[in-house]
Amino acid sequence: MIKVSLILLCGLLATLGLRRRSAALRHGVLAATILCAGLTPLLEPLVPAVQVPLHPSLLGSTVQPLTLFIPVKVTRPEEDLTASAAATSGFTLRAIAGRVLGWLWLTGAAISSVILVVGLARLARLAARATRVTDARWTQLLTAMSRDYGIRRDVRLLQSDHPSLLVTWGLRRPTIILPKVAGEWPDDRVRIVLGHELAHIRRHDWIVHLASALLRAAYWFNPLVWIACRQLRLESEQACDDAVLALGVEGPDYATHLLEIARAFRQSRSVWIPAPAMARPSSLERRVRAMLNTQSVRTPLTRAAGVAIAVTLTAITIPLAGLVASAQSSTASFSGVLVDAVGRIMPDTTLVLVNVQSKETKEIHSDATAHFAFAGLAAGDYTLEATRMGFKTSQGRVSLEAGQNLVRDVALQVGDLEETITIYGGGPAQSPAKPKAAKMINQSSIDACTPPSIGGEIVPPLKLFDRKPIYPANQQAAGVGAKVTIDTRIGIDGFTKDFRQTSPADPDFVNALVDAVKQWQFSQTKLDCVPVEVTMHVTASFVAQ
Repeated sequence: MIKVSLILLCGLLATLGLRRRSAALRHGVLAATILCAGLTPLLEPLVPAVQVPLHPSLLGSTVQPLTLFIPVKVTRPEEDLTASAAATSGFTLRAIAGRVLGWLWLTGAAISSVILVVGLARLARLAARATRVTDARWTQLLTAMSRDYGIRRDVRLLQSDHPSLLVTWGLRRPTIILPKVAGEWPDDRVRIVLGHELAHIRRHDWIVHLASALLRAAYWFNPLVWIACRQLRLESEQACDDAVLALGVEGPDYATHLLEIARAFRQSRSVWIPAPAMARPSSLERRVRAMLNTQSVRTPLTRAAGVAIAVTLTAITIPLAGLVASAQSSTASFSGVLVDAVGRIMPDTTLVLVNVQSKETKEIHSDATAHFAFAGLAAGDYTLEATRMGFKTSQGRVSLEAGQNLVRDVALQVGDLEETITIYGGGPAQSPAKPKAAKMINQSSIDACTPPSIGGEIVPPLKLFDRKPIYPANQQAAGVGAKVTIDTRIGIDGFTKDFRQTSPADPDFVNALVDAVKQWQFSQTKLDCVPVEVTMHVTASFVAQ
């Protein structure tokens, strides 16, 4: 948006400086400006990047409000949901604001695009319903004036049944649509109207106006775009007026005909279509003053002037498309709020940031409000570690660029449990124990828990039912031992689930361990009085004797 605004600002300032020159020259500058502004986003990936140093305060923070890590799955009581929402609401405000602004832009762009498409459809429908003008008074004058203007394309002349429709549109086959009352116009007015509309065709004004409408749809929130598009339309009409006056029409006569056309059109309901309109009421006063001003410069845009405009704006657009703002400082910072898996703040917690490349470490503590801030960091990749009883040490990675001020909240994950078992063989083969179904935990037997004001309070699970693995008979007879490790999750109901083998071992040993662990039952693991799931690593050593 900044690059587009800079290009538009250059064009508007240029037209302001050319206010004593011809309207055709100002229109050429604005048309090239809008074209360059629209092409800038397309040129960015094609143009070599140019770093421009800016003070970090001008760049602002790179706000990334989403939590750094996915917290463990939790189930909260209804009354705890409100407290958790209040604790985490501040962490998501920036994300919500970003989404709202994104949807707001998308809505405005969609509405503008729909209006443009509807206008084009309306224009095509009106042209399809109009009839071809065959009156020799119009056709002969059209042919002669097209030749004088140097227009080689075939220009269609249509007459609609609308009382106030006078527009020009089309690129390959330009079309002039006349109003219903055009057949009653005197010869002088016919010559003026054709001279004005053919001037639009000679400069390809319709495609320029269509490009400005597309730019306005994409950047509808930018006031400079609206100003540039409005100024383009005004300069376009005044440049066409100058072309008519260059045919030898007197200014007072032209102004009289223009006002009479506008007065007649005002009596009927106007219709908006994306095409230049000769008698637009909003610009009449300025145009009439320009017609009556004998000191005005009315020279058309020369080829040399057009080339100069194109070269100048290209020289401005291409470097702007490649500009990339960078901070003067080569250091970065990383800050945020430390929370636990249920969203409560965790003050007075040690955080360590380790540079992956240089192994340089920085250690800080979260303050009383759980905020933390690492400053003066070199660009690169870092690992984040936390020191808090009951929580995992490793908290993932952070990538920083030079001059970046990264703001990101961190959610600590609950640590994993470890269980080690030794099973001895060598005796008589054991018969499989009958599976014993674990009972559901009676919630009323759990002590009442009051949610703390700060986070980090963990109530570890207690094993309520145990079952020791049975040594596989065939492996025991062969005197074979093994060491097996598996991972499982203890759900909020206290039962184990999702078994995953983490070391190579004979399936007999793995199945024996899984069959036993399936029957284990635990009390609930609680974080800040909220039941949570927890991962457990189980290691079983089968020792042959």
